[in-house]
Amino acid sequence: MARKNSDNTPMYDFSFLRELRKHNGLTIGDVSERSGISAAVISKLERNRSGVELGTLFKLGRAFEMSATDLIALAESRLAHKKQSRSYRSDGFRFKKIDYANVDCFLGEAAAGAKVSRPEIHHDDYEICWVLEGRIRLSLPHEQFELKGGDSVQFDAIQAHTYEALADTRMIIIHLRKEKRF
Repeated sequence: MARKNSDNTPMYDFSFLRELRKHNGLTIGDVSERSGISAAVISKLERNRSGVELGTLFKLGRAFEMSATDLIALAESRLAHKKQSRSYRSDGFRFKKIDYANVDCFLGEAAAGAKVSRPEIHHDDYEICWVLEGRIRLSLPHEQFELKGGDSVQFDAIQAHTYEALADTRMIIIHLRKEKRF
């Protein structure tokens, strides 16, 4: 039986393997053949009726073109996370922010003339700016963009950058964590 936390919930829930298998159009037999793991073990894991050894995870990961650590992360995480936004102001911009492990989302509003330049808040992220209403100027070290409602741009957020509202503006900014390079 799978190990339990103090609140009697499983420490790891491998039942997600069933959905992963179905998403990839595979039968238990297919996964068994690809991984070398018996169909009975795979079935028990899909029903969260068994613990699992690292070697088994390694083999299953290869069958799904994933790493064992990816499988562990899926097994120990809830598959949905609900959060409440928080609000703050920065240099004339008002933001509502939600953040998760690999992404931060901001709903920004600014009156014409507001300007914000805060590259220090970034990790090594990609940034997407999508203007919903109004107009902004995005200044990067070697480029400048004027964006109006419906326009978007993606860039490497490690660069110094400034947003300037050219009209009353509503926009969404998304910070996407980069995969580790080394």
